[in-house]
Amino acid sequence: MTGRPEAATEAATEAATAVAEQVTPDGAAPGEPFAVTLEVGSSLANHTGSWRVERPVYVHRLPPCNDACPAGEDAQGWLYRAEEGDYEGAWRHLVEENPFPAVMGRVCYRPCETACNRGELDEAVGINAVERFLGDEALRRGWRLPDPAEPSGRHVLVIGGGPAGLSAAYHLRRAGHQVTLREAQGALGGMMRYGIPLYRLPRDVLDDEVQRLVELGIEVELHHRVNDLAAELDERSFDATFLAVGAQLAKRAYVPAGDSARVLDALSLLSGAEQGTPPVLGRRVAVYGGGDTAIDAARTARRLGVTEPVVVYRRTRDRMPAHDVEVGEAVEEGIRLRWLSTVAGFEGGELVLEEMVLDEDGLPQPTGRTERLEADALVLALGEEADLSLLASLPDVEVRDDTVVVGSGAQTTHPGIFAGGDAVAGDRTVTTAVGHGKHAAGQIGAWLAGRDLVLPARHELATFDHLNTWYYADAPKQERPRLEAARRTSGFSEVVFGLAEDNALFEARRCLSCGNCFECDNCFGVCPDNAVAKLGPGNGYAFDLDYCKGCGICAAECPCGAIAMEPERR
Repeated sequence: MTGRPEAATEAATEAATAVAEQVTPDGAAPGEPFAVTLEVGSSLANHTGSWRVERPVYVHRLPPCNDACPAGEDAQGWLYRAEEGDYEGAWRHLVEENPFPAVMGRVCYRPCETACNRGELDEAVGINAVERFLGDEALRRGWRLPDPAEPSGRHVLVIGGGPAGLSAAYHLRRAGHQVTLREAQGALGGMMRYGIPLYRLPRDVLDDEVQRLVELGIEVELHHRVNDLAAELDERSFDATFLAVGAQLAKRAYVPAGDSARVLDALSLLSGAEQGTPPVLGRRVAVYGGGDTAIDAARTARRLGVTEPVVVYRRTRDRMPAHDVEVGEAVEEGIRLRWLSTVAGFEGGELVLEEMVLDEDGLPQPTGRTERLEADALVLALGEEADLSLLASLPDVEVRDDTVVVGSGAQTTHPGIFAGGDAVAGDRTVTTAVGHGKHAAGQIGAWLAGRDLVLPARHELATFDHLNTWYYADAPKQERPRLEAARRTSGFSEVVFGLAEDNALFEARRCLSCGNCFECDNCFGVCPDNAVAKLGPGNGYAFDLDYCKGCGICAAECPCGAIAMEPERR
């Protein structure tokens, strides 16, 4: 692509040279001087297309936000509708990929915003905030999900009612398949319900989005723990199975502890708080771990009356997997962080902490130096794993490192059994799980039809250097209001609020539309040959190659990098 003004000038010079050598108007002898009509509005008197050595083409580059979304959302597409004020259209575009915008607008860690090109200009677009606004607006207005397709005659079993299982059930049901979803707990949601605290995800929001999905006609069987998958499949004929058991087994570590020591895992703490049966913790609690679950456990303990919560982590802050926003909010709430420390023992109301150092590879190494810390309880937040004991009767399903092995099509080594979410290797976030469910549903549909799934062609990425940011106005990011730190720890009220309509509309309009035409008329206005034709609202533009001389000005001046220059084929 011609992305520099000097490149456009070079192309124009080449075109001028070509015309001197090749073009002669009617009635003039070769080499004889002649006049070219250049008056305003008269460019169409000259067929300058033959001068061209490059031609412009409209392109659709892949926006970085879309590329970074684990759920596969077309963020740029629904932002485009939102910035026009068409909130329902934006929401419907969004739920083509993800049925939980109100949930995701609260719990997603926003990899789309990390990738956003606007972050290099000023601040990234608040994509997640607009998503939450659309999700909340849909719940407020009662918008319903699209109806399923005509029945396919196929029946799919989904095991696990967390984000991966619910996402798969949604996309399978939309495709017309009958879906039976079996969940061991008494409510759907999985780790969205039992692992994410109330102050991050109010349960009425989760319940409403889940119920809207179930109303598509999904058969739900609660309190149905699948202990033997082979027996379940023998009991009832299913055409395919999606395995989406969550990671609800806490990993343990050996900590020398006396009989009176109070040691529990973070999942027990979080699920107990959710079900109204929180454990007795005392006044001083240490949480051992460095992930988001550790931070959630410490913040939950604070709300349960713990006055001195501390997070103990073996490495330094820059190596801590917990996200910055969670750590920042925890510090605001009075939670202390102890770096380069490991728990060496727990007895008599005291933790023995050993100091660590990082070696040249960044790995923590013990120093032998210890100190004591008063604590009434120790919470272990060392990670979780899925319970895969249900696969014992199916030895041909390969399991490696406590996860199910799947191919690129999400299918296990047993034909017809697919897996996703926490059951497989990968990031363990709600967004990733939703993406796994959608991907698996597409693969299951293709498998049921006896064909390979054809994935969309991957477009060139619309990187920052493709943009002409001079044309974009300054626009400060709209920040979501937050509950004051002093009021947070007295209960489980939501900490982060949503944007008001005017703020959400402003934020949507900050999108640069990277790599895709948004019909700004720039190419139409700067073309010196009047070679750009408008095709009407929503239809973009076309180049009239009879008159386009390939100067490249349109490409150089396109704000969003939606025009590329290609060599002319003679």
